[in-house]
Amino acid sequence: MKALAKLERAPGLTLTRVKKPEVGHNDVMIRIRKTAICGTDLHIWNWDEWAQKTIPVPMHVGHEYVGEIVEIGQEVRGFKVGDRVSGEGHITCGFCRNCRAGRRHLCRNTVGVGVNREGAFAEYLVIPAFNAFRIPDDISDDLASIFDPFGNATHTALTYNLVGEDVLITGAGPIGIMAAAIARHVGARYVVITDVNDYRLGLARRMGATRAVNVERENLRGVMTELGMTEGFDVGLEMSGVPQAFADMLEHMNHGG
Repeated sequence: MKALAKLERAPGLTLTRVKKPEVGHNDVMIRIRKTAICGTDLHIWNWDEWAQKTIPVPMHVGHEYVGEIVEIGQEVRGFKVGDRVSGEGHITCGFCRNCRAGRRHLCRNTVGVGVNREGAFAEYLVIPAFNAFRIPDDISDDLASIFDPFGNATHTALTYNLVGEDVLITGAGPIGIMAAAIARHVGARYVVITDVNDYRLGLARRMGATRAVNVERENLRGVMTELGMTEGFDVGLEMSGVPQAFADMLEHMNHGG
């Protein structure tokens, strides 16, 4: 089958042919219909320090996707051929202490689809049926293919009760922009997002941000004054990974925020 793979320990990916995966007793095989590009994939493409220490070579990558089940293992229940699915990309062992205690997200043996094992930038993907979930008919392939980052934004934003609160999001990448939309949807009063990229800030405005602030040109304290805020933000979501952005957030938070 065709796949986008890391074939050399160098920047870039290669469209190549790889062996079609085999289905185990508890697995499903998915014919990939659509994929999305994660920041992780950019790290792999660029072959930065993290990628060099993490990614086995050769291997095809990708972990944001939607597809259709074309084969199921003999022990699989609850799925059938033809089901449209996506899947959780962290495959856990099921046997370690945390897995047996219901804390699979803390499994010490976690393996990542498209990171430590073959990924979704291919015609077919095999994952444990436990990791697959069915996609409702009223959700498009476009939306289903970005459930991974959308889930990150959702779980982060909904950690707090945002109704009537003032929210600061530092970083207008895809997850930050999604978090801004979620915060507005659930009833936040003001949603302010910061970045240095005008294009991304424009997308954030379209997704409902009250103010999208380019911190290279605007002062966040001035934006707060403009909005009538006198005591700082109630909730802060750091989505940029930039140390200065985190420091700025702390400076502009309300006490106890």
